Amino acid sequence: MAKTTKIVKAAKPAKAKPVKVKPVKVKLKPKPKSIKRISRRPAPPLAIGASSAVLDRLWDVIDTRRSADPALSHSARLLARGTAKIAQKFGEEAVECLIEAVSGQADALVAESADVLYHLLLMWVDAGIRPEQVWNELQRREGISGIAEKASRVRKLPMAAGLRTSKIP
Repeated sequence: MAKTTKIVKAAKPAKAKPVKVKPVKVKLKPKPKSIKRISRRPAPPLAIGASSAVLDRLWDVIDTRRSADPALSHSARLLARGTAKIAQKFGEEAVECLIEAVSGQADALVAESADVLYHLLLMWVDAGIRPEQVWNELQRREGISGIAEKASRVRKLPMAAGLRTSKIP
């Protein structure tokens, strides 16, 4: 005996009634061209939630490693080897970071970025720079055009070095 299969047609979905939506008019005030700073609610430096605190904690850990045994701590070993070695390691990590950025390997770029930040903080500890100093500088620059901010610095650098030019040699 053969089994027969019954084909059932699906019911057509009911047509939805159109909804009328009223357009909303929004009036925007034009920005004056003379304003260089963007006015907005002040945010904490590196305002990325609780995650930004990890840099402060890492700086504290590196700072405590100044007195640690270089045989037991990578940070203590680099600090004991001096500024030139720390700068060399930072440069190596920065180049590795650039290579990963160009290669498009996002996961590797994240890992190398963490290495760059670690070695940057190590350099700060070595130089006696606290994270708050850098956060304050970033906050000072917040809302200022990068082109305008850089232009204000470039002319000062050669003059501060005793050169009689506004160009960097």
